[in-house]
Amino acid sequence: MDKSLLRRRRFLTYAGLGVLGVGSAAIATQIGSSKISNPIVPKTSTEIIPVSDLTKSSNPDEAIASAQSSSQKLPEFQGISTWLNSNPLSIQDLKGNVVMIQFWTFGCINCQRTLPYVTRWHEQYAAKGLKIIGVHTPEFAFERDVNNIKNAMQKHGINYTVALDNEFKTWKAYGNEYWPHLYLADREGNLRYDHIGEGAYTQTEQTIKQLLG
Repeated sequence: MDKSLLRRRRFLTYAGLGVLGVGSAAIATQIGSSKISNPIVPKTSTEIIPVSDLTKSSNPDEAIASAQSSSQKLPEFQGISTWLNSNPLSIQDLKGNVVMIQFWTFGCINCQRTLPYVTRWHEQYAAKGLKIIGVHTPEFAFERDVNNIKNAMQKHGINYTVALDNEFKTWKAYGNEYWPHLYLADREGNLRYDHIGEGAYTQTEQTIKQLLG
């Protein structure tokens, strides 16, 4: 494990700076990367095909338009040990909805700061066709305990679906490297938007509205 990458992860995800959000609220910022900097997880295996790069844009209308020709699909959920607030789901089950995939872990201060926005989006747009899947991928052992996760969900008012990705398999399928990380897909399952870290809440909500039509 590259120690500099490990230090970077600790600094960015648990110092509460949220600096990754600056300039990264764009369509799929290299989510096909094969580098996984978490010390528990090996590099992406060859049998998992991550999503390739999509066009960056800071404007929701331009971002959605520029992604129309990319046809990058949401990767399938893999290795989910437990589903909370839902029966087990597949990407096919979600077709027809605008889908938000939220990579998070409850001990991450940056994730905690995004939760009021994500829970509000669920409350405001679920009836209009937004489906949020919180993929809970832990960094530390205490974050693997389902009871601790349930307590955190109750504390933060999380009523949307949460999938427990304790083995990092869905994390690797997305080529993800950071907490928190949001992906938005249209009703056909095509990836349209990607944001790492805190911030860009107005832009994210505008994109949700655009995709909902």
